[in-house]
Amino acid sequence: MRLLIAEDDAALGNFLRRGLEADGHEVAVARDGEQALALFRQQLPDLTILDLGLPVLDGEQVLAEARVREPDLPILVLTARTGMDARIRCLDAGADDLMLKPFSLYELRARCRALLRRRREARLLLRAGDLELNRIDHTARRQGRLIELTNKEFSLLEKLMLQRGRCVSREELLDTVWHMEPVQTTNIVDVYINYLRRKLHDAAPGALLRTVRGKGYMVSADAGSSEPVASSFHLIQGRGSGSPATAIP
Repeated sequence: MRLLIAEDDAALGNFLRRGLEADGHEVAVARDGEQALALFRQQLPDLTILDLGLPVLDGEQVLAEARVREPDLPILVLTARTGMDARIRCLDAGADDLMLKPFSLYELRARCRALLRRRREARLLLRAGDLELNRIDHTARRQGRLIELTNKEFSLLEKLMLQRGRCVSREELLDTVWHMEPVQTTNIVDVYINYLRRKLHDAAPGALLRTVRGKGYMVSADAGSSEPVASSFHLIQGRGSGSPATAIP
């Protein structure tokens, strides 16, 4: 598992890193809030340990942005702030757990294991509205109906489901699903979005896959949208004068 520690105390950060590496994790350490967000965007860790008293950007600011980007990410907050208001604000802002300094490393490791265990269990079966994606047997169902997907279609839907509720850009999809450099001349993402949209609609009415014009795509938890099924087809036809891209398996 990839872990991110955001802690400005170098000695404490290295102590935590060694302790968590002993549990087999890959650990990155950030010394301020700005660096923490940069590492977060680059690596998208499986768990973040976040100190509130960070320089440059406060830990509460980091927590707010991290939660917007990855709603399901486990975040364990460390703080020396004993005031109840700050602790309540953190929990209300989306922290999954909170420990006061000083703390026991053994307890912190146990809490990390519990958070990661819950994350693994939650991420094996992804749901959005009436759509269910099983990551163990690579199946997708809508209202109980099996949807036949190619490997690439499944990978694309999996990426969007993992980021459900957030717009994912074409560039990010090209990088993570096709492992391609972002280029202006390919519309392969739009082609596969159209494939997925049609298959999802064939299984049950109502759109889950939405186009955010000029930005990318997102899976919504709202199955009641009336978004036209063919909207991505028109978008593909409008991308320059060339013919649509050949589908890459």
